[in-house]
Order: sequence, then C-alpha cells, then structure tokens
Amino acid sequence: MLSVSLISAAVAAIVLDFLLGEPRRWHPLVGFGRLAGWLEQRWNAAARGSVFKGAGAVLVLVLPVVLLAVLMLSTLPGWACWLLQVVGLWLVMGARSLADHGRAVAAPLRAQNVTEAREQVARIVSRDTQALDANGVARAATESVLENGADAVFASLFWFVVAGLPGAILHRLVNTLDAMWGYRTARFERFGKAAARLDDGLAWLPSRLTALSYALVGGLHGRFWTALRCWRQQAKGCDSPNAGPVMAAGAGALGVQVGGGAPYHGGWKDKPLLGEGRPADADSIDAAIVLVWRSVLLWLLLFIAGALV
Repeated sequence: MLSVSLISAAVAAIVLDFLLGEPRRWHPLVGFGRLAGWLEQRWNAAARGSVFKGAGAVLVLVLPVVLLAVLMLSTLPGWACWLLQVVGLWLVMGARSLADHGRAVAAPLRAQNVTEAREQVARIVSRDTQALDANGVARAATESVLENGADAVFASLFWFVVAGLPGAILHRLVNTLDAMWGYRTARFERFGKAAARLDDGLAWLPSRLTALSYALVGGLHGRFWTALRCWRQQAKGCDSPNAGPVMAAGAGALGVQVGGGAPYHGGWKDKPLLGEGRPADADSIDAAIVLVWRSVLLWLLLFIAGALV
C-alpha cells in the first residue's frame, strides 16, 4: 500500500521541479561529481585501478549519503521528514532540466542554426557533435530526452516510492557514477565496472516501466502497439539493456525514427535503427519532452490511485 505522505511528497517534488528546475548554484550532485572525480584520479591513477577499487569507490561515495538520509528520516519529526523527502526528491530529479536542455537544441535547429544546435546538444550527449548534420543533432537530442527521462525522472520516482528518499538517492548517485565512469575505455573498463553493473541492476525494472509508459501515452495518438513492437523487435540490438527498450518504445510512440550509426570521439559506432516513421527533427525533440511530461502525469495518477486504495 502506498503511503499518502510519500505520494504527497512525490507530487510536491514534481511541482517544485516543474516550477523551479534544478538549482543553478550549489547543487549537491555537482559537488558529488567533483568529489567522485577527485577520488577516481587517486584510486585509478594511470588507469591502473581494479574492479575492486572501483567497487570500493562506489561504496565510499554512496553509502555514507544513503545512511545519512536514513538517519535523518528516523530522527526528525514528521513534518520535517516530509519536507526533507520533498526537497531531496526535487534535487535528484531532472525533468525540467531535461526539457530545458532539449528545447535549447530544438530552437536553433528550427531556426536552421546547426552550429548553435551542435553546441547545445554537446551538453547532453557524448558524441562527436561537430560531425553531426541537422538530422544527426535531432536524433541525438531526441534519444537523450527519451533515455534520460528514464534515468533522471522515472527511476528516481520508482525508487522513491519503493524505498523512500534513501532509495532515490541511492539510484541517482549510482547513476551519476555510471555517467562518469561507465565507459568501455582503457581508463574505465575495470574501475567503472561496478558502477555500471549496479546502475544496470537498479534501472532494469524502472526502464521497462518507462518504456511501457511511453507506449501507453503514445496510445493517445494510436501508436501503442507500434511502440510495443519497436520495443520487442529493436531493443535487443542495443548495447545497453535498459536504454534500448526506452528509446525503441519512445521513438515508436512518437512515430519517429532515431538510432543508426553515429560519430563518437573514439570513432564511428554502428547502432540499430529505433522506432519508425518520419526522420527526427526539431519537432521530434519537443514531442519527446511532451511524452516525458505526460508519462510523469500518468505515474502521478497511478500513485494517487494507489494511495487512495
């Protein structure tokens, strides 16, 4: 049974995120990222860190913060616990920030300013954006909005409902470490493996619930079965076990085609085509943002229904 207090905290946090977005200064995740970077430079010097050192780094960075959240929630009075959960979930979510970044790419792309669009999309993807044409920029941004909707929004909401603020913090910190270390490069192949595997495990169920949500919202435009078919047939071709379902179902729900080969700083990478329909463009980025927000509304309605039951 869902707690009314927990659900009301989730609703309040989403409203805060919608109205305010992320703090522009003194964001805790920025400080956490700097600390993680400092620790990695010392424990993975000259790329000689091991899997065990990487796992130890995850524990050292994540466990104290999660335990602190547990301690505070067990000692603070009820009203303060509720307020802490609202503020904490607001800080680990990023729906408004995701939308802002997406629109910052769509606007110059719509104005046919590909140079500015490349600069903006470079903020949210790891590709060699200077080698992208207008369609490549649109594909990258659309994919990023869909995938990060799962990582930065729905996984946080899922773990918040399952395990309260400690659960949401655990996921977000591990996801941040995966974003920093989870690369198959000489430097991070071993050191980042623990963060990558833990993030995969924490995101497995939320990512599939996100894909289903995208399909359900896509049903408003008659694309429910298309989204499910794209998920079933195309997701298995993706390297990521979690990003594949999310992007395939999301692209199918939008009636747009993304994926395909793309230039990265390490060279060209062949990727499967995802979704079906028209080529990605500025409108598909905006449509992906709308899809994420409508899916958030769907989750909130389900949470409220669960709390009432």
